[in-house]
Amino acid sequence: MTVDGETSGVAEPTAGPPRNATVSRQMSRMPRKNTKPEVLLRRELHRRGMRFRVHLSTLPGKPDLALTRARLAVFIDGCFWHACPEHGTLPRNNREWWRAKLDGNVRRDRDKDSALQDLGWHPLHVWEHTPVTQAADEIQGLWRHYVTHMPPAKPSVD
Repeated sequence: MTVDGETSGVAEPTAGPPRNATVSRQMSRMPRKNTKPEVLLRRELHRRGMRFRVHLSTLPGKPDLALTRARLAVFIDGCFWHACPEHGTLPRNNREWWRAKLDGNVRRDRDKDSALQDLGWHPLHVWEHTPVTQAADEIQGLWRHYVTHMPPAKPSVD
């Protein structure tokens, strides 16, 4: 459980596997990376001359985009899976299981954001419904800000 970014020793309930085998199969087939919103955003950023790493496995949560110079980690969040306050829905069937599952996703997002911040990175979440140009404008603006306001690198001691 996180409170103000701190992890307590209290165990959180987990959703566990879905009761329905069909739902389990459908969930396992859902794309986790290279989704349409992600690819469209990557194309727009690349068109603007911005370069980034994709699914950088050395960072917590494997951000969809990592702009290393600015230490900006971008996640493109689906409205359903990340409980968008504007478009998120809760299925009627097996409602409590879904509530626990989606709450767990949101909690995991907060935990990985905290871990990224501890490493000196700036996490950014973009909803899938955000227009591509708007998301690209925000990322580009943050990139400029962080690159120009980054503290100088500490010299390594060997």
